[in-house]
Amino acid sequence: QVQLVESGGGLVQAGGSLRLSCLASGFTFRSYAMGWFRQAPGKEREFVAAISWSGANRNYADAVKGRFTISRDNAKNMVYLQVNSLKPEDSAVYYCAREGSSGGLGSRRANEYSYWGQGTQVTVSS
Repeated sequence: QVQLVESGGGLVQAGGSLRLSCLASGFTFRSYAMGWFRQAPGKEREFVAAISWSGANRNYADAVKGRFTISRDNAKNMVYLQVNSLKPEDSAVYYCAREGSSGGLGSRRANEYSYWGQGTQVTVSS
């Protein structure tokens, strides 16, 4: 079965960095676009970044553009989110997700994703 397992979250001071990782299994990883979303307490889940099946296309939410970088390693079934220049408003649970259909470019819409990980907590102190 499809499994997505995130890791790398933690507590960091404002201005700091983290590297979030997501290990995928149970499907042909190289065929699917992947995304990162986040959800803060009392807020809706929001799009952060997405990467196409090949890695050639990437897109980012305006709030993180220039600070976050999404990447993937198809040989290792891994997708990463490098988060730099963190701000307190970046605090949230970060989720890795797989698009429902193969060959995608990486949608910003949560309803395009069929599988989700359990999330990893990122807390940024001011």
